[in-house]
Amino acid sequence: MGAHRSPSFFYNAEVKTWDVIIIGGGIIGLSLSLALRRRGASVLIVERGEPGREASSAAGGMLVNCSLETAAPLRSLATASARMYPAFAQELEFESGMHVDLRDHGTIIFPTREHIPDWKGFAHAKSLPVPPADIEPALADTNCPAFYLEERSVDPRALSAAAWKAAKRRGIDFSSGDEVTAVTVIDDRTTGVTTTKTAFHAAKVVNCAGAWSGQIPPHAFPTRPVKGQMLCLLTPAHARLKHVIRSAEAYLIPRSDGRLLVGATVEEAGFDKRTDLETILRLHRAALALIPKLRDAKILENWAGLRPGTPDALPILGASSTPGYYVATGHFRDGILLAPITADVMAAVVEGRTSEYDLAPFSPARFL
Repeated sequence: MGAHRSPSFFYNAEVKTWDVIIIGGGIIGLSLSLALRRRGASVLIVERGEPGREASSAAGGMLVNCSLETAAPLRSLATASARMYPAFAQELEFESGMHVDLRDHGTIIFPTREHIPDWKGFAHAKSLPVPPADIEPALADTNCPAFYLEERSVDPRALSAAAWKAAKRRGIDFSSGDEVTAVTVIDDRTTGVTTTKTAFHAAKVVNCAGAWSGQIPPHAFPTRPVKGQMLCLLTPAHARLKHVIRSAEAYLIPRSDGRLLVGATVEEAGFDKRTDLETILRLHRAALALIPKLRDAKILENWAGLRPGTPDALPILGASSTPGYYVATGHFRDGILLAPITADVMAAVVEGRTSEYDLAPFSPARFL
């Protein structure tokens, strides 16, 4: 491992230092900064763009905690994080004065024909005893089997904005529009980070840079961008939904203000965040098939986000082989869901405490 030499001013007593530097100001980095600050640490977040404006703001916000859809090693963390969400959201709302639109009306699922037996045998899914349109009037009349799950959803943009505001109120420092080019290592120990603008000093650094995590020396963590395209509709009153709707073709996530998110693709397209008209139209058609009354809905916007994927589709959580350097990335489609528990377990790791959860399946060492 090559050492990345620190500028000499790191050792000037007048230069400000922090206990922890977090690379990346998405919901994972923001949540971790709050957890560390709560325990008395001084924290600096260094963000290549604006906090909360990459994968966090592009996400749908479904808090999917379902063992049929969650990898076995991740289930205990997913369940714990889902249970933490009401208190997590309430705390952010109290500290920021903002509303994050945490909804708990549940999800109606239309599984593919081959997966219907799995859902029928799943204890946490309830078969709808009446046609889905009796429960959600805007739905198209259908005889397809549907199931109900007790799941929540949240507005990721509002959540990220609230976390950012709460972090600033707690005295967490930010350097935005500042890309980290390397974690600085001297005598095999972390001493801070170097950026395109300057350098910052801390004895501990946590890489929460999402899809960009693997591009920061000295460790090439195997993260990659996984593109997801979505669109947002403004629904008329007669077409508004109470529940999240999920089918094989699309998912629909209602917001309390009348917006409806329709998503999402899973594409290996590198760092390309352009949207494709045909893809957006396909998602729109899928939404209309589920909710015909959406033909009166206005398309507000469409976008693409870059989820941080890993080779085994599991997050990377824990200490790297460099003392003082940690990583919390690779959450793929579960970054919003896993934010509270990631903050909890990674704060323990950074502070040298033992987490109550087994983090071995998520260790950075599994890729060596």
